Amino acid sequence: MSAADHADDLIDYEEEDEQTIQQETAAAQQADALNVDDEDKKDKKGSYVGIHSTGFRDFLLKPELLRSIVDCGFEHPSEVQQECIPQSILGMDVLCQAKSGMGKTAVFVLATLQQLEPVNGEVSVIVLCHTRELAFQIKNEYARFSKYLPDIRTEVFYGGVPMTKDVEILKDKNRCPHILVGTPGRVLALVRDKYLKLANVKHFVLDECDKMLEQLDMRRDVQDIFRATPHHKQVMMFSATLAKEMRPVCKKFMQNPLEIYVDDEAKLTLHGLQQFYIKMEEREKNRKLNDLLDTLEFNQVCIFVRSVSRANELNRILSDCNFPSICIHSQMSQDERIKRYKSFKDFEKRIMVATDIFGRGIDIERVNIVINYDMPDSADTYLHRVGRAGRFGTKGLGITFVSDEKDTAVLNDVQSRFEVNISPLPEEVDLNTYMTS
Repeated sequence: MSAADHADDLIDYEEEDEQTIQQETAAAQQADALNVDDEDKKDKKGSYVGIHSTGFRDFLLKPELLRSIVDCGFEHPSEVQQECIPQSILGMDVLCQAKSGMGKTAVFVLATLQQLEPVNGEVSVIVLCHTRELAFQIKNEYARFSKYLPDIRTEVFYGGVPMTKDVEILKDKNRCPHILVGTPGRVLALVRDKYLKLANVKHFVLDECDKMLEQLDMRRDVQDIFRATPHHKQVMMFSATLAKEMRPVCKKFMQNPLEIYVDDEAKLTLHGLQQFYIKMEEREKNRKLNDLLDTLEFNQVCIFVRSVSRANELNRILSDCNFPSICIHSQMSQDERIKRYKSFKDFEKRIMVATDIFGRGIDIERVNIVINYDMPDSADTYLHRVGRAGRFGTKGLGITFVSDEKDTAVLNDVQSRFEVNISPLPEEVDLNTYMTS
């Protein structure tokens, strides 16, 4: 292609500021290399889509990863992916806070898979998270993105199941994972008993890092695991809520991290998510819930309660009323929890009653309504719960039952902290505002 063909482009470039020119030029060179349609790019320049118009190809990932990204149906990186992936695939330490459902998991999954050179019998990547469901989900993300990298093995290790199985896997060179996802308690037990050797770890990831470093016993476990890994490694931490006072704690584990706070507190509320509350007496909750489930249209709905006994009881009541309901809470066996999580994710049931164990990081694409049957204990928990609906910028509806002064105080805290106006639920909610057609 001759230089004359690009004359229009150059005139365009001169009218824009320096930074944009550099970005555009780099993107144009990469796009040329990848035969991306230049005309298409030029039209979109300067718009939001313009930044993303060449999509994940800009990151120059392995072809096997690009194929799996296409298979997953991802076209354009989210803001957090745009900010984090280029640096993280170069091995830089990353501390990232961005709201729920913005694809943070894909950042560390792609960054580690891009850099990983698997060696039999060696664990290269360790990913720690605070619940077993989240560990299971992260392993599934690795499975999706490593579809065309058959030599890479991922395993998930967590408490609540016999350790013998984990030990067998680690002892067998041909089954030992290159990527280990787990909860701190079990991982530390395997390290202490010398079954899990971390001398070759090159990437150390904490998901929902604030949750893991706030609780002192969990922080101690994380630190002990961290000490068993080599001094030189990449450390990445991610969370949807990261209080300012937690940031220095996170940074103690890192060397000059790239700090990405995609959204400050005020912007942490979820776009596309309608939020309402209903004031009522405790005894009126069941009838109101019944009415809502009858009148609202939903793909799937999550109902959050404050205790295990309430989860079981509400699930029983819903089932008696012929609502297709399932419940999940911390007192179930691990196998049962994973089984129920999978059955809900596979759309076998449309209503999930859950305690807060299900409130963080869990990604069910079809959930478009979250109901807080019991008000959460804090603004952070509220954000994580309603973040189950309206993920990755889709539409959703969050409804909260408010029955006493304590509930009102948390609601006010949510509104002031995230600068969001939560109004009383109107008689009718426009279907188009919470259902994606």
